[in-house]
Amino acid sequence: MSSDMTAARLPTMPEVISVMVGFIAIIFLCINVFELPIQLALFISWFLVMALGLRVKMSYEDMQKGLIDGIYNGMEAVLVLTTVGALIGTWIAGGIVPSIIYYGLAVMNPQIFLFAAFVICALTSLSTGTSFGTAGTAGVAMMGIGHSFGIPLPLVAGAVISGAYVGDKMSPLSDTTVMTASLCKVNLVDHIRSMLWVSAPAIGIASVLFLVVGFFYISDSADTSRAQVAMQALGDQFVVSVWLLLPAVIVIALLTRRYPAIPVIAFGALLGSLCAWMVQGIDPIEAVRIAYVGNSLESDVEFLDTLLNRGGIESMLGVIALILFALGLGGLLERIGVLKTISNSFLRWANNPGRLTISTMLGGLFGNVFGGAAYVSLITASTITEKNYDDQGVDRRVLSRNTEAGGTITTPMVPWTDGGVFMASTLGVATLSYLPFMWYHMLVIAITIFYGFANIAIWRVPSKEKEEVQDSFEGRPATSQ
Repeated sequence: MSSDMTAARLPTMPEVISVMVGFIAIIFLCINVFELPIQLALFISWFLVMALGLRVKMSYEDMQKGLIDGIYNGMEAVLVLTTVGALIGTWIAGGIVPSIIYYGLAVMNPQIFLFAAFVICALTSLSTGTSFGTAGTAGVAMMGIGHSFGIPLPLVAGAVISGAYVGDKMSPLSDTTVMTASLCKVNLVDHIRSMLWVSAPAIGIASVLFLVVGFFYISDSADTSRAQVAMQALGDQFVVSVWLLLPAVIVIALLTRRYPAIPVIAFGALLGSLCAWMVQGIDPIEAVRIAYVGNSLESDVEFLDTLLNRGGIESMLGVIALILFALGLGGLLERIGVLKTISNSFLRWANNPGRLTISTMLGGLFGNVFGGAAYVSLITASTITEKNYDDQGVDRRVLSRNTEAGGTITTPMVPWTDGGVFMASTLGVATLSYLPFMWYHMLVIAITIFYGFANIAIWRVPSKEKEEVQDSFEGRPATSQ
């Protein structure tokens, strides 16, 4: 807490619990009883947290500063979301997404589709470092192909999101990977190697699950007539060409070379508008307008209309409002000292590796539920529990691995986080619908907890107390015998 808040005290744990219960009650009542938008529920929750701030003697100015700081720190996600909205609209209108879907339907076997979607999205996210970019490009195409094969969309979304977060968690190009290593004061390569202990078996098991479900759920003699109808409709509505895959290749290549995501995705949207004008024959002004309003398609195939009538910055405005309210809430909680209070309580409880793991992951989940963003969850997971790792002599590589498992991995599981909102709006499937099929995420969580209690890959270093005693001893002047 900053020096200008010396008059404020830390909230007590009963006060923190009361706010948490109140927050859950507000969410439940607004959504299920009064049928109000979740944005309003988060906005109302601001006043609940502010009431706690007043109780601990915090000024309005300090609370406003917390709100602004929270929103500021998450603005990158908002800008990425805005540009991805433009990209989706123009890539559909320009024939880029339809071409990917068309050729995917032509070459892909329905039985291995789920496995292929998982692997393709995993490789894309590993090479680009962005789950948002992966879902907005390869993910949207996979949804179209899966729908054409008659596979339930929540299952397809589970495969797409599972693959997208392989790279978000593991890629050295990922902002969350770099941020976690920095927060935990761990070398980036060491952090990735530590995560491999968990991610490698999770990837292997998830791959087998998607393969098994594909072979048992989808018959080898599956009716592909729907796919043929979709291909015919795509050919009638769009100019389909292998050259239209080039913008996707360019965008992925630029992201792979570590160019900033926002201008790269915006450039991809520009390429989409150019394709809509020069290839699809759309009026140039309308081709640009689509970046804001999204694509509009009328065909004789209803599910294709539903899938391809989307995108545009306008479609993301409600999502952006949701993220801003969630970010502000996270900033308020941090400013008032709620995170510090929780940290103090964990220090007394987490006295072994298993409990350390649980406390770190709960800290990440708390950041996602109350902060609404991956970056908040990484801060809460690492700062709440880092002292316990040092005191117990547990290497910080374990802290960084557990931070990603509790923070990054749980982000798309919460409906109002930036990741949860983005995946639901981009893929067209509600968070609670795709949640049961996020097998990679569930495996990472389960394996991480198992390692903690089984003491597997829990590396040790001299504890903080031992180091202090040793330093004190070594610093003494030599005495004569």
